[in-house]
Formats: sequence, C-alpha cells, structure tokens
Amino acid sequence: MRPSQPGNLPLELNAFIGRTGELAELTAALETGRLVTVTGTGGVGKTRLALRDADLVEYAVAEALGLTDHTTRPPRQVLREHLAERELLLVVDGFEHLVDACAPLLRDLLVHSPGLRVLAAGRRPLETGGERLLPLAPLPEADAADLLTDRAAAALPRCALDDGCREDVVELCRRLDGIPLAVELAAGRLRTLSPAQLLSRLDDRFRLLTGARRDVPPRHQALRTAIGWSHELCTPRERLLWSRLSVFAGQFDLEAVEYVCAGEGLPADDILDVLGELLAQSVVSRAEGPAGVRYRMLETVRAYGADWLEAAGDVTRLRRRHRDWYMGLATWCELDWFSPRQAEVATLVEAELPNLRAALEFCLTEPGEAHLGQYLAGSLWFHWVGCGRLAEGRHWLDRALGLDGDHGDARLKALWVLGYVAVLQGDTVAALAALHECRDGAEEAGSAIAAAYAEHRIGCLALVTDDIPRAEKLLRSALARYQEIGELNSNVLMGQVELAMALAFRGDLAHAVELCEDVRRICEDHGERWTLAYALYVLGYAAWTRGEPERARELLSESLALDHCFHDLLGTVLSLELLALFTAAEGDPAEAAVLQGAAARIWPSVGLPLFGSANFGGPHAVCEERAREALGDERYEECVRAGAGLGLDAAVSRALRTGPVNERTRRPPRQEGRGGDGLKQGELRPGQRA
Repeated sequence: MRPSQPGNLPLELNAFIGRTGELAELTAALETGRLVTVTGTGGVGKTRLALRDADLVEYAVAEALGLTDHTTRPPRQVLREHLAERELLLVVDGFEHLVDACAPLLRDLLVHSPGLRVLAAGRRPLETGGERLLPLAPLPEADAADLLTDRAAAALPRCALDDGCREDVVELCRRLDGIPLAVELAAGRLRTLSPAQLLSRLDDRFRLLTGARRDVPPRHQALRTAIGWSHELCTPRERLLWSRLSVFAGQFDLEAVEYVCAGEGLPADDILDVLGELLAQSVVSRAEGPAGVRYRMLETVRAYGADWLEAAGDVTRLRRRHRDWYMGLATWCELDWFSPRQAEVATLVEAELPNLRAALEFCLTEPGEAHLGQYLAGSLWFHWVGCGRLAEGRHWLDRALGLDGDHGDARLKALWVLGYVAVLQGDTVAALAALHECRDGAEEAGSAIAAAYAEHRIGCLALVTDDIPRAEKLLRSALARYQEIGELNSNVLMGQVELAMALAFRGDLAHAVELCEDVRRICEDHGERWTLAYALYVLGYAAWTRGEPERARELLSESLALDHCFHDLLGTVLSLELLALFTAAEGDPAEAAVLQGAAARIWPSVGLPLFGSANFGGPHAVCEERAREALGDERYEECVRAGAGLGLDAAVSRALRTGPVNERTRRPPRQEGRGGDGLKQGELRPGQRA
C-alpha cells in the first residue's frame, strides 16, 4: 500500500520512540514477502509497530475493510471477491487466541488475492506457508529511558527527569526489561513517586513474583511483574474496579461502568473517582469519538484483571450484570430509533457492538439464558436491517433460534426479525419458514403484535417477488392490525411505504403518493430519517413518472444521502438505479452507464439484483436500453466498467454530483439529431421493462 494511501488504523496520540531499525526491517520484509508476522511477548510493542469469538473472525476482517454485505454468502467469499483485484495491506493484531481461525483465513485470502499483503502481530507465529517472522525484542535501555521520560512529562507536565535521576531511570527500565507496556505503566506512577522510590518497590515485587513461577520466561515475568506491581500499588477499591472492568469488550462509557461494576466494596458514587485513579496510572485509557467520551484497557491489562475476577469467583455475576446493562441499552435504542435521536442511536450501537456481541454470547452459552439471547438479537433488528449488518444479524438470529427458549414472545420476535432479514437477503425459503412459524405461534399464543409483524413481512416478500395483488392484501391487513393495537414505529411506516410501492407498481400513483406524503409528515414529526429515505424514493419515482425531473432528482438525492448515512446498502443501490435513469433522461447516457456500473458492483453485497423483480428492474432495463442505443455497446460497456471501479463513497458522491466526474467516461451531453439519449420523462410506466 502506498504511504500516501489512506487506511483505517487508529491515530496515535503520543510519540513513537525507538524502533528505527525494526521499522526498516519490517519495510524490507513487506517488500519481499506477502505475509509478515511480528512476534513478541505481550506489551513489547507489536501493536504500535504494526498498527473475538472465532466464529466472528471473518466478520471482523470484513468490518475492518468497511465491507457491508446483506447476502447469505459466507463472509470469506465476500472477502475473496473484494480483495481479488486490489492492492492492500491488511493488519491483523492480537490473533494468538484465534490462530486456528485466522491462519486458514489469511492463507486463503493470500492465495486468491495477488495484491494483498498481510502484517500480523501476535505472541506466536501463524505457522502458515510463506510466513516471514520478525521477532520483536524489548527496547534498548536508552530508548526505554527516552520513552519513560516522554510519558512521564505527558502524565505530569512539571515532571523533569534530569541528569540527577538518569541512573535511576535507566536502572528502572533495565529492571522492566525494556518492555514498553511496563515502562508506560511505570511512567504513570511518577505522578506520586520518584524513580528511586519506584525502584525500591519494584525490587519487592520482582522477588515475590519471579519466585512463584520459575517456568515463565524472564521477559514474561518482567511484564507480569510490571502489571502486578502496578496492581499492588493500587488501593483495594482500584484493584476491585480493575478486575470488574475486565468484563467489558472493547470500549465502554462511564454510565456502563457505574452500573456493571458498582456493588459490594465499591459504591456507585465512588466509581468516577476510582476510575480517574486508574486513568492516572495508565491502567485505563480515555478516548473521544462520535459516541462521546469512552474508555478502554489494553488486552494484557484486561486479562490480568480477568484473572483476579476469576479468582474471586465473581465472573458469572459480573457478566450477567454486563448483559443486563446492554440488554437495557438495546431496548432503549430500539425505542429511540423512532425519534430525532435516530442517527445518534446508530452511532452508539456501532460503538457498543463489541459489548453487545459479548452480551449475546453470554446469553447463548449460559444455561437458561437462551430466551434473553432471542430477545436481544430481535431487539437489534434496526441495526441489522437499518445499518447494513444483515449478515451478522442472521448469524446471531440463527444461533438464538437454534436454542430452546421458555419465553414465547422473545422467540416470536426473533422469528419475524429473522424473516425480515432473510427477505432482504433474497433467501425466500428461510424467510417463509421463519415467518410461517411466527404466524402460527402468534395465533397459538394469542399475540396480536407478532401476528401483525409476521403478516407484514410475508407481504413484503410478496412485493419483492412481484405478487402485487397478494402483497397489497397482506400489507393492508398488517397495517390495519398495527392500527388496532396502537403500534407506530419505523416498521409500521415501512409497511406503509411498501404498500405505496405495490400501488405504484400497479399504476395507482395518486394513492402511492398520498401514502408516502403521510409517512413523510409522520417522519418529520418524530425525527425519523431511515424510513423517510424509502418514502422519498417512492415520491421521486412518482415525480419522474409524472414528468417532473428536477423534483424527482431532488427527492432521490435526499433519499440516497440518508441511505448512505445509515450504511443501508439496499436503499443506496435502489436510489442509484433510479438516479442513473434520471441522468440518462437529462441527456448524459455515458454518466448513466457509469452509475449503472457502480450499482452493479454493489448488488452482489445486497442480494439478487433488483430482487429479480420486473417491477423493481423496470427503470434499470429502460435506462440500459437507451444508454446502449445512444453510446453503442462498446462505449456503454466501457462506462459500466468505469462505474464498477468506483468505491461506494465515490459512487454516492458522483450520483449526488458532489464529487469529481471522470471526464474520460463522458461524451458531449447532446448531439444534433439524437435528442440526447432519446429518453423522455414519463416514458417509463410502473412495472415496465425495456
């Protein structure tokens, strides 16, 4: 990967000290080999140099690459196709506990992706063909002393480790074996202790711990000693919080800590002060992002706390409290999805996904908790469907429903959500099985709400498979059920939009527009934006069909911008298809073909292109026919290939006309005697194919 090419590695907030030789060696290794593994003990600096549940490894890699895939394709297939023709450096950090899942995946991706290079960082090799090892030693004493000085100054601005204490600093780094994590933990202590005082305390801790584990290599002893010594210097309440924080996955916020970690020996009112002390000692770090102020622990530090929690026999209780907090968070977010805070909810759930996964895993592995796993997987429907995570949602829903639960309502909810996900993935058989089971179970249990959702989603399936009369009948019935029980949320409004689509496809544009304008008003009243995007899609389609091209483009552009904001690939690609048609109608068949190429690249990550539907596919067919007629087959295919080379962000920017247009894909917008592409507004009728 070229140095100037952007990546998604986190920006470091402090100086990178030392490692000049290792960086040069690493650069050379990556130039001659495609798989380089940096190995070394925990805390030695592998992540700084290189910068889950085994079943989720492939999803995690796809997530890191920014891939969104709605289909039922295995994530490995998605990764293969994405990487096949790209030049990319993939960094895999901390894989050692998942080596059996990581090694075959990386080997497979390297075999099928000639432009891929992998930089792995872990405590052991991957032991796969073509691997080049780069063992990483601790820092030399001079570099370690520079690191300690730099971090001490950051922790305490007035702290100056001058020549008078240089010998103590060097000796301290030597006793810590130059392990960067140990050095940084020591620096955090210089707020209260001098280097000489640190040395005296470290001596005691060395004797205590190294005598206990003679089978552990010296550098591992030094790291454990450093962490253990830092732990020893903590107050009892700080140690208690440290151990309890180990139940969190990834980042966490203060409110979660106050709920999960408070209890015997640690009142909730004291959490903030105790957490502040752990921050000051570099046990916990702080970061700010779109979801606000959050905290995290390095994996080595977290694992040390987890050992203490295990020794205290408190793991299950803390994991249950952790699950309860994130169950409550998911419930609140589901309700708040239908509100002006919808975008905030999307951001929050994205940030909390590692913890939500941990909560789901607990529910699905702890005896007697399966019904809560079904409830949690179902409550996150808005994230699976609305934020581009259909494939992962399907993973959790399938697992949850594969277990027996003793709470019918939770299972019924998971069933209709699974049916919804499967419909959008184009998996008709699975969708019908889940929705029919939900409908039958709802009738048996007398659950009016589950019956309404099951009928709604069966109607949605009829819509995308072109059974328009049945779709209209089922959707009207479901909407009547919702009204009867007083249900109003994004799902209900989406049912109204889907009914409008059915009406538009059979030519009743007036009533379709009436339904979507009603949805639009309700969305504006409640601050809802996700469903609004689909209502705007139908309104834009109707405006273009009525011969209002400027209004149609305005509506579809707003729809596309909203879909892209929520990472909703289905809404994004549907809007791109219509905007391609509008572009052809405006006299630019080359640009229309580019947009069709961009859409064609997205569809494999969504499902069956245009659902295989004559109704949804009508605009595409007309656009392609007219663009081919205007450009000729060779020029049309050239433009389609150019569009297929666009990334998602670039394609959206281009469709919205907010980004640069590649002039090589254009031709003059009009030629005498051709009338542009020969396409007139209003020429397409609902359901028409070319």
